[in-house]
Amino acid sequence: MRRALISVSDKTGVADFAAGLANLGIEIVSTGGTAAALREAGIEVRSVEELTGSPEILGGRVKTLHPRLHGALLAVRDDPDHAATLESEGIEPIDLVCVNLYPFEGVLARGEPDDVVIENIDVGGPTMIRAAAKNHQYVAVVVRPESYDAVLAELQESRGSISDETRHWLANEAFAITARYDAAISSWFGARYEVFPEHLSIGLEKFIDLSYGENPHQKAALYTEVGAKTHVLSRVSKLHGRDLSFNNLLDLDSARALLSELDRPACVIVKHNNPCGVGVAGEISDAHRKALECDPLSAFGGVVALNREPTPELAERLHEAFVEVLIAPSYSEQGLQTLCQKEAIRIMEDAEPDAYAAAERDARRVRGGFLVQDSDRAPDPRESMNVVTEAGPDDAQWEDLLFTWTVTRHVRSNAIVFAKDGGTVGIGAGQMSRVDSVRIAIEKAHAARGEEGPGALRGSAVGSDAFFPFPDGPQAAIDAGATALIQPGGSVRDQEVIDVCNAAGVAMVFTGRRHFRH
Repeated sequence: MRRALISVSDKTGVADFAAGLANLGIEIVSTGGTAAALREAGIEVRSVEELTGSPEILGGRVKTLHPRLHGALLAVRDDPDHAATLESEGIEPIDLVCVNLYPFEGVLARGEPDDVVIENIDVGGPTMIRAAAKNHQYVAVVVRPESYDAVLAELQESRGSISDETRHWLANEAFAITARYDAAISSWFGARYEVFPEHLSIGLEKFIDLSYGENPHQKAALYTEVGAKTHVLSRVSKLHGRDLSFNNLLDLDSARALLSELDRPACVIVKHNNPCGVGVAGEISDAHRKALECDPLSAFGGVVALNREPTPELAERLHEAFVEVLIAPSYSEQGLQTLCQKEAIRIMEDAEPDAYAAAERDARRVRGGFLVQDSDRAPDPRESMNVVTEAGPDDAQWEDLLFTWTVTRHVRSNAIVFAKDGGTVGIGAGQMSRVDSVRIAIEKAHAARGEEGPGALRGSAVGSDAFFPFPDGPQAAIDAGATALIQPGGSVRDQEVIDVCNAAGVAMVFTGRRHFRH
């Protein structure tokens, strides 16, 4: 290896890397700002202009787009014709390319104006990276500062050469970087000009390896979307416990999404990607108590999400239970010591729980493709809802109905939620028949309280994520003690459902919007 081209926007560690190359007798060729930084660090640098014989033009937009440079990158060294061309044109081969790209994503995240964003679309950088990666048998390509030490160590150990295996690995990383970069640019352009673009490019990068997938025999990893403002573990630190699994993250995502819609001290308990208990109260301990009382059996081994710091008393209560994952915005020293007594519990700290709500689109994998849709995160305003019964909800019932409706939107369809006084008291989820979801919610409420009849659910509000197709579901809820219902409406039998409520003196509200979660 005789010659290296270095041109980077992110200059982290580049001076040390270049110095290490120079110490191996490798000539350093560089561009503008990078060349200045390397010279300032005492490294001898040859300018790209000297290599190409052409100055930078158009304010730096054109500096590396030159046949002498790309000939130096793309020539197949053991091809006689290529070798002859290099010699006749006086082109000096480049053996290593160290390039990273203009910070397009960073500029976008800062909300810069369009002209600044466009100016940060790199052209020469991706071209050099792709050329070197294509010709990786002869040209090593380094695109991440995290790779500098390993590449330099191999060069030092092998006296200036890099193995075929390392070259292949570096090329693969290079193509992944340019693909991600182009995906971010394409997404930005597409979102500006089309609601659902003809071509949807999604760049993903691995965030962490997971302990296993849905089942222990399945391997898994978490990939995050390039350019996404938040993700399931954004602003989250793991303080204690085992590695996260695939199912942990699914449940954590569901818990954080629902929790982000609750302003008062709140607790969400999720099991198998469904809330099995939700509570709000004046104190976080009371919110957890309400959530746990809904279905303590299902809460065993669940994910518990809090939007306030757990008190020492609550930490002790959580320690005594079996909790897979606990997430809260902070922990007291005493509370953390109590919780860490169990080795397995995964304790997560959420530095900014309010930032989780997002309007990004949802995507679901299907065979050979994706289903993509707008997010269903926006709450339904009370002003858009209609009371359709003779009896209207009083203030307390309205509060329960709106709380119930918030929870209902996060339960798998068919979804039925009973709630009272800021806590869920019965949840039926994922049934093919809506009346079966009603019955399951009632059974769970009775089982949790060890009582039958209307006592367990007397005065409760009921939410249904879609219309009741028949009056049997509302009738079962009323017989169980419900006094107010909320649902989208829209069934051909709406009037029969309204008549059942009127006959019982029960209030019903139509929201006009369905919230299926398949």
